[in-house]
Amino acid sequence: MLEAFLPTDVKTRVSLVHLSLLIRSSSYLFSVDLLDDSSQDNGVQTNQYSSIAPAASPVAQEDPFTTYFEEKVPIPENVNQIFSFRKLWAFTGPGFLMSIAYLDPGNIESDLQSGAVAGFKLLWVLLGSTIIGLLLQRLAARLGVVTGMHLAEVCNRQYPTVPRVILWLMIELAIIGSDMQEVIGCAIALNLLSVGRIPLWGGVLITITDTFVFLFLDKYGLRKLEAFFGFLITVMAVSFGYEYVLVNPNQGGVLKGMFVPYCAGCGSQQLEQAVGIVGAVIMPHNIYLHSALVKSREVDRKNKKDVKEANKYFFIESAIALFISFLINVFVVAVFAQAFYNKTNMDVVSILLKYLVSDYPHTDLFPLNNDTLQVDIYKGGIVLGCFFGPAALYIWAIGILAAGQSSTMTGTYSGQFVMEGFLNLRWSRFARVLLTRSIAITPTLLVAIFQDVRHLTGMNDFLNVLQSMQLPFALIPILTFTSLTSIMNDFANGLVWKISGGIVILMVCAINMYFVVVYVTSLNSVLYYVLAGFISVAYLCFILYLVWHCLIALGVSCLDFGTCVSLLSLGGHIPSSF
Repeated sequence: MLEAFLPTDVKTRVSLVHLSLLIRSSSYLFSVDLLDDSSQDNGVQTNQYSSIAPAASPVAQEDPFTTYFEEKVPIPENVNQIFSFRKLWAFTGPGFLMSIAYLDPGNIESDLQSGAVAGFKLLWVLLGSTIIGLLLQRLAARLGVVTGMHLAEVCNRQYPTVPRVILWLMIELAIIGSDMQEVIGCAIALNLLSVGRIPLWGGVLITITDTFVFLFLDKYGLRKLEAFFGFLITVMAVSFGYEYVLVNPNQGGVLKGMFVPYCAGCGSQQLEQAVGIVGAVIMPHNIYLHSALVKSREVDRKNKKDVKEANKYFFIESAIALFISFLINVFVVAVFAQAFYNKTNMDVVSILLKYLVSDYPHTDLFPLNNDTLQVDIYKGGIVLGCFFGPAALYIWAIGILAAGQSSTMTGTYSGQFVMEGFLNLRWSRFARVLLTRSIAITPTLLVAIFQDVRHLTGMNDFLNVLQSMQLPFALIPILTFTSLTSIMNDFANGLVWKISGGIVILMVCAINMYFVVVYVTSLNSVLYYVLAGFISVAYLCFILYLVWHCLIALGVSCLDFGTCVSLLSLGGHIPSSF
């Protein structure tokens, strides 16, 4: 029964005698590729710093970088300083596109709910999640730089057919869930800006249309596209920064909440919100995205010094980008913590009745009771407008529109990279964009047509759970492949990174699984419990399969039932298909 789940390739630098012995002793492995320091197979170069050979396919050499990589950014030569701003500028771009996933409407909603529910007390969770995200993005960037292939392509070559297809489906689910949040976030922003004149479904159609237009900006140059994303991040920073200055939160409370890892007086609601922050910040498809984006720079992977330098500058750029995204998230948390923590529905209704006519269209959003105020992206804008004037509402909507539009575009790139990598697609550019957009947008449009703009919080919770469940399918493979010497050579994870990476991934997955369990138990339905039980069995079996391979990559060779032990005695390290 294990044959269907065993790898299809073995790529390891051993002698011809050792290789023939390996073939005879491992009849369930289907093919062996000899790797040479300067070989080039099917358009993908393999050398001492990139020992993955692509799947044998004559079609693969037609266009080695067909999406986003119509051009590659050159890196300045003959810069001998330890640190060069010119080189940092050349490497700047992929990290900022990656950081947009930390600023999508799902994250913004998690931020505002955190502030309204727990005040400043959970800012340290946001800081910790961002740091963990940076460490995981470092692994993704290193995989792309060292191998010249992104995570989906490596999965395609290293996993056999059945696990590969399952992985693709799981990541597609995560992308669809993220896309729904992003597109609906744009639609809500347009609804707020038009004072309700543009319905939710109309906003979805507008977002789909302008996303197609913006995605072709890279035809005018990759740097121009990256500059456009930088402009959208600036719009978010200015919009949410304006709200921060307007509300003027307690700076001492902000700093205490950020650096003191404690939540005094917190209960289950605050705990669930903390778990929600982790789930919103660390997104599975973003690992696949970042490993692909770094391929847009000209890096000589035959030169160990150049690879090391690229890893350094990409890490610095990612740290700067995530620091900026963290500040923007802090703006949102602090605004709602200062203005709306411990506020009730009656507090908002009293403001509406005091300053506005009694038949104001938003009065029905807030029940006439003293329950704690519940906010989302839509209600958050309304509440800001009630307390701080119409300008606060419109500037909030502009920030949400920028967040939704930018994350929708990067989500589209994620979909293309994942589909091309796992399925080895070689379609025309327009066909790829149309297919990947249709898969993600169709359910979003259906939700927009049949769901009211004011009642989307429940769906947002479900989408967060959906993405949380897919997280292991990005984190486990990235740790597995970056730990293999046969893939990463001198840049494989060391013992410290293997242990710390394993602990971090275990912790993140456990936190997200807790979030899933809490959500399922809140449904209060026996049918849902039974269905969740069946799904959990299949889900955990596949997770165990991935963990099994990951542990082998981390050096626990005894789990390979003797195969890896014999391979280690032959070749000195675990092969790239283990």
